[in-house]
Order: sequence, then C-alpha cells, then structure tokens
Amino acid sequence: MTPNRSFYRIFAGAKSVHASLCLEQGIVGGDLGIEQDLAGQLPEDWRSFNKQFVPVLMAANPEKTKVAAGLACGMLHIISKGMQQGDIVLCPTGSGQFYVGEVCSEYFYAEGQVLPHRRRVKWFEQGINRDEMSQPLKNSAGSIGTVCKLTKHAQELESLLEGKQPPARLHTDDSVEDPAIFALEKHLEDFLVANWQHTALGADFEIFNEEGELVGQQYPSDTGPIDILAISKNQQTLLVVELKRGRASDVVVGQIQRYMGYVKEELAEPHQTVKGVIIALEDDLRLRRALSVTHNIEFYRYQISFKLLKDQH
Repeated sequence: MTPNRSFYRIFAGAKSVHASLCLEQGIVGGDLGIEQDLAGQLPEDWRSFNKQFVPVLMAANPEKTKVAAGLACGMLHIISKGMQQGDIVLCPTGSGQFYVGEVCSEYFYAEGQVLPHRRRVKWFEQGINRDEMSQPLKNSAGSIGTVCKLTKHAQELESLLEGKQPPARLHTDDSVEDPAIFALEKHLEDFLVANWQHTALGADFEIFNEEGELVGQQYPSDTGPIDILAISKNQQTLLVVELKRGRASDVVVGQIQRYMGYVKEELAEPHQTVKGVIIALEDDLRLRRALSVTHNIEFYRYQISFKLLKDQH
C-alpha cells in the first residue's frame, strides 16, 4: 500500500462520455465552463480559487447560479491543483467498469480540445469492476458531481488494485444501539432526497439542481460536505440540512452553523437569508438548550418503521 495517496472518482465529461479518449491519450481532465489557461493561477486553497473564478464563470454563463458556479470551480480546482502526482483516479466507463490510473503530471491546458484542463495519467492495465466494490464504496463512487474523493475507502481500493477481495466488514456506529435500525439509517440521506417532495421541507424548498442533477446533495464546503443544500421556492432562503443517525448532541449545532456561515459568505446573494435544519432520531437536553438561543435552526425528528406482515390465505 502506498501511504498518503488520495483516491478520486472523475467523470470524463457528462456521464463520462470521454472515458475512452482519456484512456487513449493518457489524460484526465475537465471542462467546467472556464475557457482559459489556468497555469500560474492555481492557489493551494480552493476557496481562494473560487473567489477569483466564480465571477468569471458566472459572467461567461449568466444562467448559472452562484451555487452551481461554486461547485464547478471547486471541482475544477481539484482536477487542476488538488490532485497530487501519485494520486489515483477512477474513471467510470458507463458499463459498470472503472478505468484506474495514477496522476503523473502537473496541470496543463489543451486549448480547443474536449476536457481542456488536464493532467497526465498512467492508466493501469487492470481496472475495477463496480460489482467488486462494497456497498459503501459503490455509493461514494456513484455520487453526483464531476469529482468525488474516495480516500476514506483507500484500504478497500488498495486491496482491489492488488487483485484481492477485501474482507467483509460490519460497519457499526457507537451512537446506534440497534444494528437493524442502523442498517436502515445508512440510507436515510438517499431516502430523504428521493422523497423530498413528500416531506414537510419539500413543501417550501427544493434541493439545488443543475441541468437535472442534484448538486445540492453532499455539497462541498470548506469545513466538509453539506448533507443537503436547498433553496426556497421563492428564491429568498437557502436551507442547510444536517442529518444525524440516532441521537443528535449539541455538537451538531456548531457544525451546522459553520456550514451556514460558508453558505452565507460564499453562496447567498445579498437579498437571501440562510436557515438550518437538523434531522435526527431524537435529541437531548444539551441540544435543546443550544437550540433555544438560536433563531434560524430548526430540529426535526424522523421515525423508522420496519414490519413483516404474514400473508393470510
């Protein structure tokens, strides 16, 4: 296992349509709406990059929201600067396979070409089949967005690259006592997103989407990914939703406030306000005390019900 290298999944264009081209040319790249050479304009910090290039992207694409522009710039920075030589990229082929390779150059610009913001990649002879992945890795690798980081699955990915099947592991969480409930709760976010319009929040808010893709799920911020980022149907309020399995403690209040601060400073227009929602199975006294002195964060409880009904003949 190579220490300290990161893993990324990158779509080569919409639905990874240019995956074969990347394999043939030994590159990976992005085309996120900024048509200029970025060499010499790539700070280490993606937030600084966004401050400079979100206005550029929005000027070139007036239909883009600040949320969509921020996401595009953040992903472009990862491709161009965030990935280091020696990091591993997985590129979906569209048929259940992933090309896998090692980043082996710094950023360069291929003017007039598809995916002009490029890095050279030494593609391995052997890829990875999606069916070989654990369910958590499948979920992460299938997330929406041009780029997603898979480093938390490094041990499993290293095993797959070595041709070994990773040992089955039971994923547990100390905050959840009932394993059956925990198994259901792992799908809480996807279930909430899929059924958003049927929830109390769906009556007034919509999850951010860009050209039909839900970019508001796991939206990146400078303090971690926001579970769900939504906007009110009258476009006046941005909503940050934080999901917690089991019991939520007062720690989550500081966490969601950091996300809300990012949204207020980086994404909200001057006329827009920011609101937060914490969703958990239950709360506690410390959380209730913390929320009692906040005026823009609400708490929702969810219920899980699982029954087997015997068929009567």
